[in-house]
Amino acid sequence: MSYQVLARKWRPRSFDTLVGQEHVVRALTHALEQQRLHHAYLFTGTRGVGKTTIARILAKALNCEKGITATPCGVCGPCQEIDAGRFIDYVEMDAASNRGVEDMAALLEKAAYAPNSGRYKVYMIDEVHQLSGHAFNAMLKTLEEPPEHVKFILATTDPQKIPVTVLSRCLQFNLKQMPPGHIVEHLSRVLAAEGVAFEDGALRQIAKAAAGSMRDALSLLDQAIAHGAGRIEEEGAGGVRAMLGTVGDEHLFAVLDGLAANDIQAMLAVAAAMEERSLSFDSALQELATLFHRIALVQFAPGAVLDDAERAKLATYADRLDAEFLQLCYQIVTHARDELSLAPDEAAGFGMALLRMHAFRPASGNEIAKPGPTTVGAGGTAQRPAVAPASLEPARVQLAPTDDWHALVDSGQLTGMARQLAQHCEQVERSENRLVLRIAQAHKHLQVHQDKLRAELAKHFGKPLTLDIRLDEPAGDTPKSRADAIKRERQERAIASIESDPFVREACDLFDASIDESTIKPI
Repeated sequence: MSYQVLARKWRPRSFDTLVGQEHVVRALTHALEQQRLHHAYLFTGTRGVGKTTIARILAKALNCEKGITATPCGVCGPCQEIDAGRFIDYVEMDAASNRGVEDMAALLEKAAYAPNSGRYKVYMIDEVHQLSGHAFNAMLKTLEEPPEHVKFILATTDPQKIPVTVLSRCLQFNLKQMPPGHIVEHLSRVLAAEGVAFEDGALRQIAKAAAGSMRDALSLLDQAIAHGAGRIEEEGAGGVRAMLGTVGDEHLFAVLDGLAANDIQAMLAVAAAMEERSLSFDSALQELATLFHRIALVQFAPGAVLDDAERAKLATYADRLDAEFLQLCYQIVTHARDELSLAPDEAAGFGMALLRMHAFRPASGNEIAKPGPTTVGAGGTAQRPAVAPASLEPARVQLAPTDDWHALVDSGQLTGMARQLAQHCEQVERSENRLVLRIAQAHKHLQVHQDKLRAELAKHFGKPLTLDIRLDEPAGDTPKSRADAIKRERQERAIASIESDPFVREACDLFDASIDESTIKPI
């Protein structure tokens, strides 16, 4: 007998074996039990989360010989035929290859006839967003008032491209991405049933690589079994890390150690070791961003890190790395990941990210690093002299004191986290030596930077200032909300300008095209 891939062999065949979509199962189960059946359902979600699987289970629930039920028997003729993909009254149509109005007209013509052997004709249209505009128009009337014996199930990975006239005629269910824990549990059950030995750490790596898709996880599991010669291990030549090219914790924490110790040679040595083993630099940047995020949580909200061992390990780096510098490091690695394809090669892109973090590291104490003549210290280490803040004062732009809070924040005089805090504050009261601000509950975590803001304001006004920040919803605009409103207005004007352009409108009509508003940028 030919081998059947795990993704097909272990596809759920009933609602009680479906993983991770409890909210959808609950709604459909109640509807089937109470016989409150809608004529059109829309399932949205990324690939591999169960859209087609739920459609097949629902088709069995509607056509099972024991009656309409939330627990189809799985053994009667309709149930077995639907599972095998040969039930004549269940039709799966791929809109990517059948997107024209002629294809839709042919489907709707067949829908008018009674079922051949089932209780309902069920039409499942996958990737429905790829239908043409004319095809959508052709199905609207039938979708709104179909024959009693017809049920439509639509599935899509991009619901934003579906006309609102179609959305309004469907019951919509948004399928969630699979949490890594759910994926690991399911893969454990599959491997136990298959009799394959495995390590939990290896399954966690597969779950992470699957990025929320159970189908991808099962496909990777097939690959891992072949790669490991029938055994699933995390490390080693036949391990999952080697198969995926993922970076081990030892490399990531070595980078953090070098960063905390201000040792760029140690950091670059990690990059060289990764290149020698052909590890994924994209994965390394992603994992570093995750680590910076977890360390920042330990700095600001340690209770959010539930694992005691992880919290204790990260606390060392939380103490050694400045909070603002950590935020900058997170930004550097996320941007480096976006720019990796533009780098001469991935190793160079990763190495440049390490050099950026080293270059932008704040000097110790109250000193500010400034590029200057390079000297050679003991052991041949390149060193640069530090320059005290006083020597930078002549170059600082001085602004006249102003009562306009928005102008002050927008001027660029405030920097770092002090500016982040100021952007979300509304000025309530201002006197000679006192400033009262108001910040919304959603941004209360920024209040920890109140001392930094007070220091920068004192520097701006040239005298000490009492700063009082109250936790309350702003009555007017904050600098951030005003800037966002201006940005939205500019974007809306840009979109309106493009949509009203005669050439663009003619092209859309001629080619049955639509405008992707996300690609429009104001100038």
